[in-house]
Amino acid sequence: MRARHLTLPLLSALTLLLAACGSQPPAPEQNPAGVESRTPSGVKVETPAVKPVTPGPAIDPYSIAALKDPKSPLSKRSIYFDYDSYVVKGEFQSLLTAHSRFLAANPKMKMLIQGNADERGSREYNLALGQKRADAVRKALALLGAKEEQVEAVSLGEEKPACTEATEECWAKNRRGDMLYSGEF
Repeated sequence: MRARHLTLPLLSALTLLLAACGSQPPAPEQNPAGVESRTPSGVKVETPAVKPVTPGPAIDPYSIAALKDPKSPLSKRSIYFDYDSYVVKGEFQSLLTAHSRFLAANPKMKMLIQGNADERGSREYNLALGQKRADAVRKALALLGAKEEQVEAVSLGEEKPACTEATEECWAKNRRGDMLYSGEF
């Protein structure tokens, strides 16, 4: 009953509003702007001679050769992490997508992900952090299409540094997950 009391005044107000909108006088017509012709006269355009480019042999992005081709994203094998973190950064999304598609297209290929940490922290802590990093990369690959049985994750902790200097730049190179394919481990 109460809804009926509210509906009737709303309907009346809506009707008045629509009636008011339709009663406005039409806008005065405007004269359209003139169009000027701009055809060039006496201008000769020469087309330069173009030699056809014969491309080299294309590498299939899902072939084994793509793993070693420096132009292929598959040649990049490291995912870097922030300090004390195992969250995969968005900047590595396209790299992980390329590797997961490769694995999906090559179901017999296996991948080993080695999680690494810098030298700061205890040995046990760094082993655990390296495992979390490797697992994060493995899970991302699985979500993007790689089969879980194709990918194994292990931790190397601080045992395999890419750089040995005690600087932030060097430590950043050691906070990573390395992806190795069958025959590379």
